[in-house]
Amino acid sequence: MIYKMIQTMRWYGPKDPVSLTDILQSGATGIVSALHQIPNGETWPLEEIRKRKELIESAGLSWDVVESVPVHEKIKTRSGNFQELIENYKQTIRNLASEGIFRICYNFMPILDWTRTKLAHPLPNGARALFFVKKEVTAFDLFILKREGSEREYSAQEIAAAKDFYENASEDELKRVQDNILKGLPGSEEGYTMEQFKEALATYRNIGRKELAENLKLFLDEIIPTAQENGVFLAIHPDDPPFDIFGLPRVVSTAEDMKRIIQDNSSRHNGFTFCTGSYGVRADNDLVAMIREFGKYIHFIHLRSTRRDEEGNFFEDNHLDGNVPMEAVIAEILKIQKIRKISIPMRPDHGHQMLDDLNKPIINPGYTAIGRLKGLAEIRGAEAALIWAGIV
Repeated sequence: MIYKMIQTMRWYGPKDPVSLTDILQSGATGIVSALHQIPNGETWPLEEIRKRKELIESAGLSWDVVESVPVHEKIKTRSGNFQELIENYKQTIRNLASEGIFRICYNFMPILDWTRTKLAHPLPNGARALFFVKKEVTAFDLFILKREGSEREYSAQEIAAAKDFYENASEDELKRVQDNILKGLPGSEEGYTMEQFKEALATYRNIGRKELAENLKLFLDEIIPTAQENGVFLAIHPDDPPFDIFGLPRVVSTAEDMKRIIQDNSSRHNGFTFCTGSYGVRADNDLVAMIREFGKYIHFIHLRSTRRDEEGNFFEDNHLDGNVPMEAVIAEILKIQKIRKISIPMRPDHGHQMLDDLNKPIINPGYTAIGRLKGLAEIRGAEAALIWAGIV
């Protein structure tokens, strides 16, 4: 028997300009959504979960994955009332399970969620893509944020490139970089002023990778039993970008990180969101080998392709192009599903702004309808071709 991936789309709720009807027309059958209106750290009320689920189902779709139930910063630093916040998280797990929602995506990135400096980078074909420009991030760190000791974390070449950008950039360009870093991108739960960001950075003064990895372990030690009792599968999303940024440690970036997470707690309910775009930014991540090694712990899949260069820049390429060997990735996923005898929810991620969407105001960069529809069509086509060819 062939087990195809469950095709889903992310939906930001009733205010999302991409409607549930649009998503239904794309060919997707499921929705990935979250209650972004609930303040970070609070328990998600049962009635609000039920209301969102009913809205999705009334459109002929199913709520397959929660993305995300955010982890409060006090839990990551184990400070203040972190224990109370963990109890809130447990109750949210119970409430979601009671409504038949059994997959939760989350991340453990300190302070900042996913980060890009350009949200509408022009591609040769006229479409626009999200772009991470290393010299712009470095310039922000060195010359705008002026983080103490930051110059020791960059090479002379990186500092020179950042200085050149900073000295020649317009006020609008510098504002664009600062806003895109501090205000938060779609799915991020918090935005910051410059002063708030500096204060938040200070809370990690004594927390490096070792300490953050230990805090993640302690968090999972507490919530995994609740997930097991309620049949919920937790799926941690990798860091984006998958390396330290602004002196903040990142602990979910490599195959070694995945191995550590499983060694710390080998419950099947402790698993991964396998995001090919995030892991694919690192040349030392062998995506196919990672799926093969950790396949039984993969509970959710993001398929997108990033293209990187030697200077540390990367952008969102077409779903079947870039540095991600997408056809080989899909083939390995199909093999894992066949072994596990399940279908795993998948969503195309970070589509290009293109066609009619070029003329519309963009509320959620990377989440316009047409670019993701293109990505979904390409992924569905690749999956169908692999099955037809008898690869799995």
